[in-house]
Amino acid sequence: MSNPARPSSSLPLRVAATVFGTIFIGFGINAVLRPAHALTFFELAPPKNAADARVIDALLAVYGVRDVFMGAAIYAAAYFGSRKALAWIVLAASGVAFADGLICRFNGQGEWNHWGYAPMVAGVGSQCIGHADPAAPWSAPAPNCS
Repeated sequence: MSNPARPSSSLPLRVAATVFGTIFIGFGINAVLRPAHALTFFELAPPKNAADARVIDALLAVYGVRDVFMGAAIYAAAYFGSRKALAWIVLAASGVAFADGLICRFNGQGEWNHWGYAPMVAGVGSQCIGHADPAAPWSAPAPNCS
């Protein structure tokens, strides 16, 4: 039986976490380089006014940098940090996805573009905590940083 106080050492879970990290980095790069396209994930129309478009582009750059940071934090914890840090960073990332969806909901639509993957990210983060970590043959030792 697993010990909830002991984080998971499952290699597939660490790989799954890094896949989500890669997705966040991809979303972030897209938001920085193609803000009008990134705005479609929120189902919002780009502004027609040039001054408003500059503001939206700047805000989407901030959003993009946030996503790149989340992905980089997941990578760092998966490869160099502690397993507990990885678990909690991935759980926090699911909270960000949920909050993005909630903001969309308050603005009328687009929430499921975020809520569709938030539970998957939360599930991986929860499993990384070690609640369902059998002594699996594919488990690999984590870096000795705990």
